[in-house]
Amino acid sequence: MLFNKRGDNRMKKIILGVLSTAILFASTPAKEKFFVVERESQSVAVIVDGLTKSHMKNMHNMNHGVIKFEGKDGYLISRDGYVVKFDPITEKKEAEYKTSKSAIGFVIGKNFVAVANYDDKSVDILTRDLKPINKIKTGSKNVGIKIYKDYLIFAQMDSDKVSVYKDTNAGDSKPNFKPYKEFKVGKMPFDAMIKDNTYIVGFFLSKAFGVIDLDKMTYKEIKVTAKDNKPVLKVPHFGFWSLSKDKTFIPAVGDNKVMVYDNNFTFIKNIDMQGLPVFTSLSPDKKYIAVTFSGKDFPTIQIVDTKTLKIIKTFTFKGKVLHVRWSTLAPDLYVSVNDVNQVNVIDTDEWFLEREIFQVQHPSGIFIYKMEANK
Repeated sequence: MLFNKRGDNRMKKIILGVLSTAILFASTPAKEKFFVVERESQSVAVIVDGLTKSHMKNMHNMNHGVIKFEGKDGYLISRDGYVVKFDPITEKKEAEYKTSKSAIGFVIGKNFVAVANYDDKSVDILTRDLKPINKIKTGSKNVGIKIYKDYLIFAQMDSDKVSVYKDTNAGDSKPNFKPYKEFKVGKMPFDAMIKDNTYIVGFFLSKAFGVIDLDKMTYKEIKVTAKDNKPVLKVPHFGFWSLSKDKTFIPAVGDNKVMVYDNNFTFIKNIDMQGLPVFTSLSPDKKYIAVTFSGKDFPTIQIVDTKTLKIIKTFTFKGKVLHVRWSTLAPDLYVSVNDVNQVNVIDTDEWFLEREIFQVQHPSGIFIYKMEANK
């Protein structure tokens, strides 16, 4: 096909435009999609670019609902024992499976999903598409489920044990978990966290927590003390702890303080807070923690500088704050304000209320999925 000079120039512009668009899309950075649990509506609100985009319906009992992402898959666990797999891009439900009347936690492996159950005293092993593989019957409520290498670790709340199961198929398409090691631990384990090769389990009735080295398969117990060597009366849920590079921040139970320890759990100091702290959340750059409260201070959050251990900012909202989540890509802190049906956004560069997001019903947990901006 022949072109005159004007046609040639026009074609060059079209080609350059196409190339520029391709380069733009190829270099477009990831952006975030926020999935917000709507406690009373059996639904999940989806927030994109600071606006409520849609709602995922019929997600079962969303009181304490938890969402996790693995690769291109999203998973949700409901209070009434359902596990739901969904596509985070299309927001469509792909599969669901009911493991029990009450499930408390779950983990996602390369080729399996494992669910810790309360009421039928078992741990369910499912495929990534939520087909049942095995049900491990423990005779106990099960909590603190984690993965390390080929191991599945969970605590038995009624039996004062931590169980380690090993996948004898070592990552093949269908896992085969068998008992590997069992540890007798403190009274009524109720939560756990994992850091590198260390499994840390907290106890409801012991003034200590247990530490398991998963490489050496050894156990030790650490007494938790605060100022003047006074014992901590109760170790709060580990989901409420914040671990920076050199410090651990723990909300005190029944006292208006955040306790600060070093990485060896040697007490550093107490930070006096406005109210009774419930939740601490560490910023991605580990410079700040956001602290939420219960009781009369439910509508308040305070920001603490992790270097100086000083409160630098206090925000009070129009209703109860149930959860906070730091953006990993922008200087923003997202706040669930439950009883006024809002998610509020704080600018964390200048520390001001940047946005109020509406069309969210009784929001609680906030979970982030990173996606390409051109999706």
